[in-house]
Amino acid sequence: MKDRDYLWCALNLALDREEELARLCPSCRERAEREPCPVCGAPREDWGVNAGFDWARYARLKGGGGL
Repeated sequence: MKDRDYLWCALNLALDREEELARLCPSCRERAEREPCPVCGAPREDWGVNAGFDWARYARLKGGGGL
């Protein structure tokens, strides 16, 4: 496949999704656009939260304070 073929496929997938969403009532559309995790159902806002991330160490490193 060429780059233009991938672009064509991606565009058509996006258009298909928009068509599906257009058939829903406003409240159902809002829920569908939240895009929950397909495995556990967690809302998208909760994705990517790393509870073990050390913000204090990050701030020190970012500021050049060393370890």
